[in-house]
Amino acid sequence: MNLAHDERATLADLFTTLGPDAPTLCEGWTTADLAAHLYVRENDPIAAGGIMIAPLAAHTERKMEQARRSRSWDDLVALIRRGPTGFSLFRVPGVDEAANAVEFFIHAEDIRRAQPGGASPRDLGAEVEDFFWRRLRLIGRAMFRSVDAGVVLERSDVEAEPLRLRPGSSTVTCIGRPSELLLLASGRADHAVVEVVGEPDVVARFRLSLSSL
Repeated sequence: MNLAHDERATLADLFTTLGPDAPTLCEGWTTADLAAHLYVRENDPIAAGGIMIAPLAAHTERKMEQARRSRSWDDLVALIRRGPTGFSLFRVPGVDEAANAVEFFIHAEDIRRAQPGGASPRDLGAEVEDFFWRRLRLIGRAMFRSVDAGVVLERSDVEAEPLRLRPGSSTVTCIGRPSELLLLASGRADHAVVEVVGEPDVVARFRLSLSSL
């Protein structure tokens, strides 16, 4: 399995089909903005720092604008489909799968589920769902770090030991396939097919916390 490769192809296909002006779940971004983000993230290590480091954010935005304006849409999509060139950490063996599989899946769903009428979850298969469950085990605590509640994740697709990610006197249990739980954890609560169980006021606070991620 090379999930990062597969999701990269899915993203490129969506960009090709929908064009540069389609909506996404990333607030204020069209598909052109998302494509520029993905290109800069992989190909400009300094500008990519602005994704996480506030003082570099303006530089990152300038580089994204440059990517949008200096290339045709078809060329930009082709570059994303091909992957990074030159000096890029994403070319180091193993980094692509570790760093991009979840990123590309989430952004593919940002496009799919933002279109008129939305989109149903994809059938990703057991191997992919197991991979995402392992990623949640590894990074789930960090993804829910700002949530105002204890958090337990349960799989709805197979029997598995629940993941207890955050302690708390008030706890929510989130039930769904690992792929959908990842969307929930990344702030896509309104679009993730997940059942959230707990006291009503705790669930409300939990969802509010997610909406601010």
